[in-house]
Amino acid sequence: MNVRNIFTAAAVLATCALGAGVAQAKEFRLGLITPPSHIWSQNAVEFGDALSAATDGAHTVTVFPARQLGNEAQMLQQLQTGALDMAFLTVAEVSNRAPDFGAFYAPYLASDVGHAARILDTDVARGMLDQLPAKAGVVGIGFGMAGLRQIVARGDVTTAEDLQGLKLRITPFDPILDFYNAVGAAPTPMPLPAVYDALANGQVDAIDMDAELIWKLKYYEHADTILQSNHMMFPMVGLVSARVWQDLSEDERATITELMRKELQDCIDTYVAKDVEWLEQVRGTGETMIEVGPEFFGDAMTEWEATWSEKSTQLGALREAAEAVK
Repeated sequence: MNVRNIFTAAAVLATCALGAGVAQAKEFRLGLITPPSHIWSQNAVEFGDALSAATDGAHTVTVFPARQLGNEAQMLQQLQTGALDMAFLTVAEVSNRAPDFGAFYAPYLASDVGHAARILDTDVARGMLDQLPAKAGVVGIGFGMAGLRQIVARGDVTTAEDLQGLKLRITPFDPILDFYNAVGAAPTPMPLPAVYDALANGQVDAIDMDAELIWKLKYYEHADTILQSNHMMFPMVGLVSARVWQDLSEDERATITELMRKELQDCIDTYVAKDVEWLEQVRGTGETMIEVGPEFFGDAMTEWEATWSEKSTQLGALREAAEAVK
């Protein structure tokens, strides 16, 4: 082969290699319901930055916070079809497709936010992710979370009877719906962006919320009582569309798994460090805060347990796992 042919062949090979690189580059889309300032959204952005850095910019992630791609049910449908690549969704929405996940919302499964973090790291919890490709059309990479749940009420609430009949905003999923039905409240599903105005104008009488948003979104400004109940943990799960996953190489899967799990763990660590601090900041505003425990909710605890021991095959195993890491 003469010199000219050698250079021509080299040029062809270089062009092919470049073309292959471009073809393999992926621009992923990741959706969430939380606002940009929320910890979940921040971790999603950091995951995208890390993936871009690890692949020298070949793979990028565009994050769509604040329900830009729809509510969680709609985003889960998009994941199933491959129209959406990734999402950080509440386990609440996942439990609508895989009822076993409702066990995570067992009242007082976690004794505090640190205990909630340890529960999510048990073999039982991680093993539940294995059922998601078949039941929901997604691959579960790992868990994040928000803090424990509290109750913010417009009126004076000193007993569970004071909650009866109150329109109480909830995240729309069965485990929390069943809990507040058992309490005797009137659970009212409502998207997060509508909550502040609804509480301010009396459209709802109370809300079920985590400490971060009670503090950051100033829900306490329209409260007469804040029940520091810590009655439920609130996990999040990092998901990849199963359709997208099947087209990824083993190396790509490994990189995405490693980097997303790192951000999910960082999310958990942040809540463990900050949840109590946020509650103390709310307390510092002078609002009426009452600490209550399981006895406050009385028979509602037993009623929820009876209902969900039939709906979730993992409730008993998860309670045992939780006890083991208490």
